[in-house]
Order: sequence, then structure tokens, then C-alpha cells
Amino acid sequence: MIGFLAVALILPMWKARGWKWLILFPPLIAIAAVLGMDSGSYWQFNYLGVDLTLGRVDKLSVIFAHVFAVQGLIGFIFALHLKDKYQHIAASLYVGGAFGCVFAGDYLTLFIFWELMSVASTFLVWLNLSDVSTRAGFRYFAFHTLGGLLLLAGLLLRYGDIGSFAFTAIDPMNANYYDWLIMLGFCVNAAVVPLHAWLPDAYPEGSVTGSVFMSAFTTKTAVYVLARAFGGWEVLAVAGVVMALYGVFYATIENNARRILSYHIVSQVGYMVAGVGIGTAMTMNGACAHAYAHILYKGLLFMTTGTLLYACGTAKLSELGGLAARMPWVMICYVVAGLSISGMPLFNGFISKTMTITGAAQAHHTWLALGMEVAAVGTFLSVGIKLPYFAFWGGKPVDKTRKIKPIPTNMYIAMFMGAGLCLLQGIFPGLLYNLLPYEVVGGHGVPEPSQILAGFDVGYVPWTTGHVLASVLLLGFTGIAFYNVRNIIKPHPSRNLDFDFLYRVIGNMVRRLISLPLAAIDGVWTSVYRVVGLKWLMGFAKGASIFDRRAIDGVVDGSAYTVRGIGRTTAKAQTGALQDYLAFAVLLGLGIFALIWFTA
Repeated sequence: MIGFLAVALILPMWKARGWKWLILFPPLIAIAAVLGMDSGSYWQFNYLGVDLTLGRVDKLSVIFAHVFAVQGLIGFIFALHLKDKYQHIAASLYVGGAFGCVFAGDYLTLFIFWELMSVASTFLVWLNLSDVSTRAGFRYFAFHTLGGLLLLAGLLLRYGDIGSFAFTAIDPMNANYYDWLIMLGFCVNAAVVPLHAWLPDAYPEGSVTGSVFMSAFTTKTAVYVLARAFGGWEVLAVAGVVMALYGVFYATIENNARRILSYHIVSQVGYMVAGVGIGTAMTMNGACAHAYAHILYKGLLFMTTGTLLYACGTAKLSELGGLAARMPWVMICYVVAGLSISGMPLFNGFISKTMTITGAAQAHHTWLALGMEVAAVGTFLSVGIKLPYFAFWGGKPVDKTRKIKPIPTNMYIAMFMGAGLCLLQGIFPGLLYNLLPYEVVGGHGVPEPSQILAGFDVGYVPWTTGHVLASVLLLGFTGIAFYNVRNIIKPHPSRNLDFDFLYRVIGNMVRRLISLPLAAIDGVWTSVYRVVGLKWLMGFAKGASIFDRRAIDGVVDGSAYTVRGIGRTTAKAQTGALQDYLAFAVLLGLGIFALIWFTA
């Protein structure tokens, strides 16, 4: 955290060459620090009577810090070619804020870093430097300001009631109204439907590199805080499945590749929110595992589609096609990410997504598990098949005339790193499972994150015949379905309105409710002013003019005439004769002597 914030402060003053390499040091230091952490509470102090904790370390915070550090390194390598210092500064502040949230042991510290993330990520949208990104950035910031205000109101009311800012788990059976406010603030950042429209609105408009960072940190930080405080809240379980289905539906009908991926963030985060809401050790582990896997493959998806935008100047599927032969490495990296998000065996989505679904079924939430399975079908249909088909093949002849901008080497390196990790975790799930925070043991209630940072048995084995066959059959039938409907779901150059349509309607209604009465008042005032006020003002002006001429001008002119007269008299008195001056001096002296004599 400190390294990222320090780099953000140093970069504006760094004038020497080699400043780009400076941005790689914080994530490398973060990786080393996370690997060497011991559980406990650090950087505790009292400020104005409030106990603050900036460094709470347990397995829940470590797994998120671990993937944040890894993805931070990949993201900064992907952005290494940028000459714009401001993007690197915004990204450093953003990642540093995410680390601050993960290690915060109290709500006040959490709120400070929460707002830092909000402001810094807004600049990652604005720095795309277009009219569309500017407007999207303002809407994005407005939404996160709303979420921040809900969080602030909740934590202050909570402090007023219990006298503590401690960031701990909240029992849903004993929740107060301020706990709901805090949860709503978290749900804004988690893009819970219907509070999600900021995400598909802003992420596609961010800079090529900025959107890679944004896909990794905001929503997953929200998943972390929900897991920390609101495990076992069943309302989140239902909301999560709604997110999974809703995001998939919109992704299926979208045209812009980055907008498709943005809707799939809503969908995939839905699995995590549902896992937190169900609240068993299995589903909580599934939420954390899926957050880790999602950050890797979603970052890779945004890198590959960002590379398409960088090289071709567009991310719209209706304007792409025939690029497989001309951008083969980008295509391969995208396929790895697409199969990962779809839950294909050998890829990391398979070992994380299936854990949440299995946990939901074991907890007797059959309908929720079924909903997540349906969402998995839609994921493979839209991201695993539709997007790469129309972007890299699309039934078009190979595009030999499109001008393709050369892709920097650092972008390839970052994509290869992301693809390699997606495969490595899928083949060796223990690499991820050893980081999971909840041990599957007996007992009731929401499990507590372990303080033991070494790995333990999480009670789930993904590589079974049943899991593999179920996944392969599900994805296979989805592929057949796509082949039969590929002409029906062909992308068209249009934009689909989401809940932002409702926001616009409400906004227009509020504007009319406010502006119409104000316009009426303004009309009445204008009439009164024209009939009464203007005549009074003209009369006052006339009186002021008379006063100016007769009083002010009279005094000024009289003073001028007096001074002029004195000057003329003085000029006449100056005769130039010495005897006149001596006589005047004698008279003056006698006058002074007489004055002193008679007054003494």
C-alpha cells in the first residue's frame, strides 16, 4: 500500500529517465510482503479518541491482497508503454486504495481508502480524453459518491449507537438500520442489480489500460468487505443469483466487446455475492476462490479486447472480424480467458465457479444453484463463443486491408502472464485452495476466517469424474446451441439501455419537479420587476443623478473653486521683493508672540 502511494507522489517530481520502471517496484514489493506476512493486527493507534487499525492480517485479507499484488504487477506491465504519467499516478492511487481497504481493521480507515479508490478510478475513465468518457466519468463518480455517503452515514450512526468503528461480522438476526446502510454502500461498489448501471456505462469508456485495472479492484474489494461483514445474509444470496442471470442476458445482446465484458463482471461477481449470502464455509471459500480466478481471467479478457481497440481503433463486434490470422497471439490469449470464465476443465474458472455452485446445492439452495448453472451456460455462449467468433472469425473473409497498429511487447508479456496463471491454477488447484480463508469443519453459523496462513483442507475436490463430465456436457450443448442461433444473435451497431434508462426517467422527473416551480416563480418575479421594480429603480436612479449633480458635484466644484482662489491669492502675494517677505515674517512673528502672551 505504502509503495503504491509513494510512487503516486514521486512520479510528478521525477524528471530523470527510467521513471516508467519505477511503477513495477510497488507490486513486486507487495508480492514479497504478502508472501512473508504473519497473522495479527499492525499499525494500531488512537487518534482523537478513536482506535484505528491499518493492518489486520488473516487469511481473508491475505488472499485478496495476494491477487491484488499479482494483478497489479500484470496491469503495470501491460501499461508500461504509456508515456502519460497521470494514468500511472491514478492507477497507483487506485491499487493503493484497494490494499488499504483489504487491510483496514475499522470502518473509518476503510472509508478513507474506499473514497481514494473512487476518486482515482474516476480519473482512469476521464484520462481516455473523450467527450463520452468525460460524461461517463461524471456518472461513475456520482454513483460512487452515493455509495460512499451511504457507507459514511451507516458507520457514523453505528458509532453513535455502539461507540465503535470496529470492522467485524454483523449478525443478520440482530442487524440495525445503519447496518443496512453500510451494506447498501458496499452493494453499490459490488454492482448489485439495480445499482449496477455505472459499471457497463464507465468501464467500456475507460482508457485501454485503465479498464484493465478497474476490472480487477472495485467490485472485488466490495466482495471482500461483504465477506468480512455480511456473510450469511440471505438477501445477498438471492441478489447474487439475480446478478449472475441479469449480467449474462445483457452480455448476450451487446455489441461492444468491452461492454459485454463489463456485464459479465456483474454476472461473475453475482456468484461471489451469492456465495457470501449463503454463508457456509464452502460457499464463502467459493466466493474468495472465484474472486481470485475472476481477477486473473477478467484482467486477461480486458487486456485482449483492449489490445483489439488499441490496434484496430474499435471494440465493436459489428466492425471486427477476420483477425485470427493477423493477431494470433491475442486470439489465443483471449480463448484461454474465455474458457476460464466459462468454467472449462483445465482452466481456473472450473475450480472456483463449481465450488460455489456445489456449496449452494449442499446447503439445500437448489434454486440458487440452478440459477448459477443457467448463468454459466450464458457465460460460455456470450464470452466463450460469441465474442471471439465475431471478433476473430465472424464468417467474414480474412481482413487483409484493415490497418492494424503495432502492439507493444509489454502488452504481450502481460497477456502471456495472465494466460499462464489461468492455466496453472486450473491444472494445479492447490495453488489457489491453499490460500482460501475458511476451513470446512463442523458447527453452525457463518465461519470465521482462519488466522493460520498455511494451507488446510477446504473440503472440496474439483477434479472428479462427475464435475468434469457435467462441465463438458454443459459447455458442449451450449456450443451446439450457438451454432444454430449464430445468425440470430449476430451483433448490431446499437446500444441497449439498462437501468440507466430508469435513472434518466427519474432524473428528468426530478428536474421537472424542481425546474417547473422555479420557472413559474421566476416568471412571476420578472413580471413584478418589470411593472413595479423597474419603475422604482428608474426613480431611484433619477434621484441619485440629481443628488450627484447638486450635492456631490457642488461640494467637489466648490472645493475646487476655493483651492483655485487660494492659489491665485498666494500667487499674487509672491511679489519677489525682499522687503515684502521680511515685513510678512515680522508680522507673523508678532502675531505668534501676541497669541502666546495673551493665552499664557
